[in-house]
Amino acid sequence: MGKGGVSFLIGQKALFSLIVLLLVTVFAVVVSAGVGERFISPGTVMRTFFGIGDPADELIIMSFRMPRILVALFAGICLAASGAVLQGLIRNPLASPDVIGVTGGAAVAVVLFLMLFSDGTGALTVSIGWLPVAAFIGAALAGMLVYFLSYKNGASTFRLILIGIGFSMLAQSLTTLFMMKGPIYRISQANVWITGSVYGSNWQDVYILIPTAFILLLVCAAASRSVNIQTLGEELATGAGSSVQRNRFLLLLLSTALAGIAVAFAGTVGFVGLMAPHIARRLVGSSFGALLPVASLIGGLLVLTADIIGRTLFSPVEVPAGVFTAAIGAPYFIYLLYKSRNQ
Repeated sequence: MGKGGVSFLIGQKALFSLIVLLLVTVFAVVVSAGVGERFISPGTVMRTFFGIGDPADELIIMSFRMPRILVALFAGICLAASGAVLQGLIRNPLASPDVIGVTGGAAVAVVLFLMLFSDGTGALTVSIGWLPVAAFIGAALAGMLVYFLSYKNGASTFRLILIGIGFSMLAQSLTTLFMMKGPIYRISQANVWITGSVYGSNWQDVYILIPTAFILLLVCAAASRSVNIQTLGEELATGAGSSVQRNRFLLLLLSTALAGIAVAFAGTVGFVGLMAPHIARRLVGSSFGALLPVASLIGGLLVLTADIIGRTLFSPVEVPAGVFTAAIGAPYFIYLLYKSRNQ
């Protein structure tokens, strides 16, 4: 670029996959903006995006549908990026934010928030706007707790995933306990959130989620070399001059932040962080520079497609997006376990 001062090495296959996924994502956004109780044609949706559509269609698309679409898309992007970082860090194909307990920590925090801040009538004594904050704090605390419990002369990746799985089970138990103790109305609300739903998303959520996601993804891109070195193993990474334990801690913190911001606004949408990096790895290989954008777009498409199905297939009843990602992800997880049984 320029006079030869800056150059980039871009794989043609990765670039082609990225362009195709971008086009598919745009198509999915247009389709999602048009489907619902009132169908709006793709042409009308595009005219609305350019500000020349019918005011009634503009109200439906921009006020009610677009916040939900953008939250679903960027929540999936963040979950996929978090899973890609974790799988590179731990060097285990089964690693993902929900498997090692990060999303479980967020679920505990949300149920505890609804239980503690509800009065005798079931009404909240504080603003519901604090719910995403509670979810993010729960995810962050879970990630840090798993790291420090696995630390002994350094954080072993083997201990990280074992303790993470154990903490995930503990989080599920605590979530069930707090749901039994809380008011019925709030617990039913928490149950929908835990399943993973973007219902009720608004532009305020979008204004927080998208800038935060962009910043974290830029940090991810800058850390691609560290992730690639971590995949070599501790001894080779140390020999290559990498500060393994420091980078391991920072990458885990980054992965936790990505998962935390996603579940704060979309609930605990399961298995996206597990599936998206695997699909991307089959398309572009395991180099993190190419894997990150491809996996992120695949994750966004998974959640967005699940949300489209959830609000149209069983209309007028809306099914949370997490139901469909779990329906795909659980068999895929079993397949991965079977495939790696001799490793």
